[in-house]
Amino acid sequence: MSVLEDLEKKYTESNQSMETYLQGLLHAKPITYWDYIDTGVLLNIQKPRTNFPDEMVFIMYHQVNELLFKMILWEMEQVHNNESITPEFFTEKLGRISRYFDVLAESFNVMTDGMEVEQYMQFRNSLTPASGFQSAQYRLIEFGSTELINLIDFRFRATIDRNTPFEHAFEHLYWQAAGKDHKTGNKSVLIKEFEKRYKGEFIDYMQKVNTTNLYTKFKSLPEDSRKNPELIEALRHYDYTVNVKWVMCHYNTAEKYLESGKKKAEATGGSEWKKYMHPRYQRRIFFPEVWSEEELATWGENI
Repeated sequence: MSVLEDLEKKYTESNQSMETYLQGLLHAKPITYWDYIDTGVLLNIQKPRTNFPDEMVFIMYHQVNELLFKMILWEMEQVHNNESITPEFFTEKLGRISRYFDVLAESFNVMTDGMEVEQYMQFRNSLTPASGFQSAQYRLIEFGSTELINLIDFRFRATIDRNTPFEHAFEHLYWQAAGKDHKTGNKSVLIKEFEKRYKGEFIDYMQKVNTTNLYTKFKSLPEDSRKNPELIEALRHYDYTVNVKWVMCHYNTAEKYLESGKKKAEATGGSEWKKYMHPRYQRRIFFPEVWSEEELATWGENI
């Protein structure tokens, strides 16, 4: 069957005229790289708030991060929506997701070594109370990766289970502690604004992936599939990359910039960033089943 016959069949089956589409193609302009990628828009969405040159580096790097987060969520969704998932498909998708996070982690020296400390300590004041803490896509990645209990503040996990209302669980997520005054319990402007913008979306997504997140998908596989060595290694690589390697990139960079001066500075959002970031405090582990008891007990300590 020729291409024209295939097209005729396609449009006939949907009660459309192939001729109309061909006429449109006849007059269509050829596609160009800059139109397809929309570089005119992409290269003009950087809006520095100061005249310090390194602020542009800071903005563009975070925008690159958000694009990679979107790629990760795109791959995750294909796992979430697959009702007959195989270890091979799962492993392939985890490989893609991990490579995106590998890029994120390996590229962090753009931030660590790519800005002058003096410039950063000046322009950062214009960002208050905004913070990378407020990346909504990163929170969606966390929700889509594991069961909600693994994202609950370690101090409250014994009090929360699958019957706990999502609204209540949300208030006990590990990152809530970073946005509260520990003396009064009041939430900072950082987290108030974050929740005002995204809380509804987060709770909807928490419900949506409650039984389709990556960890639940893994646990739903037949026993022999759960022992697949390639799949287990892919889960371990992803878990460690996100919850130790990527986190420590942030931690070490924050330490460099916030503690390099004569006076130690706070994070722009006012969070207790050391206890929020360091893996040994919050013990974020997406896939506990693939780690030994010793590995779980010493998570984030030997780094």
